[in-house]
Amino acid sequence: MDYTAKWRTPPLKHPYLKVSQLLVLASLFYFCSGIIQVNKTVKEVAVLSCDYNISTTELMKVRIYWQKDDEVVLAVTSGQTKVWSKYENRTFADFTNNLSIVIMALRLSDNGKYTCIVQKTEKRSYKVKHMTSVMLLVRADFPVPSITDLGNPSHDIKRIMCSTSGGFPKPHLSWWENEEELNAANTTVSQDPDTELYTISSELDFNITSNHSFVCLVKYGDLTVSQIFNWQKFEPHPPNNQQQLWVILILVVSGVIAVITAITGGCLAHSKYYHAIILTSISGSPNSIGMCQHFSEVLVSSLLVSPSSTHSLDRHFKDTYYVFSSLLGTRVTNNDSMPPRHILL
Repeated sequence: MDYTAKWRTPPLKHPYLKVSQLLVLASLFYFCSGIIQVNKTVKEVAVLSCDYNISTTELMKVRIYWQKDDEVVLAVTSGQTKVWSKYENRTFADFTNNLSIVIMALRLSDNGKYTCIVQKTEKRSYKVKHMTSVMLLVRADFPVPSITDLGNPSHDIKRIMCSTSGGFPKPHLSWWENEEELNAANTTVSQDPDTELYTISSELDFNITSNHSFVCLVKYGDLTVSQIFNWQKFEPHPPNNQQQLWVILILVVSGVIAVITAITGGCLAHSKYYHAIILTSISGSPNSIGMCQHFSEVLVSSLLVSPSSTHSLDRHFKDTYYVFSSLLGTRVTNNDSMPPRHILL
């Protein structure tokens, strides 16, 4: 036979106890939702307020306790302040600012809930007059890594180093290129015993003859920080064609000017002999042509030989000129001036 299952809550055996539990939960929810939260980073200063004021005269009659969880941080009794060893030299009370405590050089271990309790005497006993809690959250984020050029350990190989410090928890560093993890070298991790913060560094060698885009990735807990390093291989710049053409043009023009100057100077200095060569060539006589060729060689030598040379070439030059003069039917005496056999360029 078909039937439908039904569920019902059994009757409470202790209804008053259940109601009391609900009241406790409600009060806990109220207090938890009302907790003040202070966010700080490592090495900073945190000011936690008790949110309660008393006069200087009352300070001698009250007890003030600051505690973290079940551990006492600071206590004030009969106007005297005592700081527990873990917070000594970096924690003090500020009675003028809502009975606050000031914690300097924050550490990761300072994370937690701090409770301020104020007790006053009533009928020869101390009773709680005020209590408040403050949640302190201390962050320790790693900064963006820095990448340093360590030079070239060998030809075509460059070494770089990625490093970052001041974070928590223990980090892991890796090198990536094109979504592939690379083999790193000399990876070191150290922790400061006072601040509990970590420092990490790693080196990478790569070939400089190729283009690269590396990613240095540092992961700590659920968070990551990264840095990118780009490398462009060296490519010699092509020569400036326009500039090269100007250089060639200047050289050519300079050479042409030098040649023209040499030819013009030689022609002016030896015009008489060039005239003789031309007339002899026109005559068409085989002997004359041979002599013309010989005389031309003498003229070239006269342009190239320095003035400090011997006078043998001058004599030969002069004798050759006399032969040409006889061929042309001219007469040259010893008193006739001879043209110079060299020119200065």
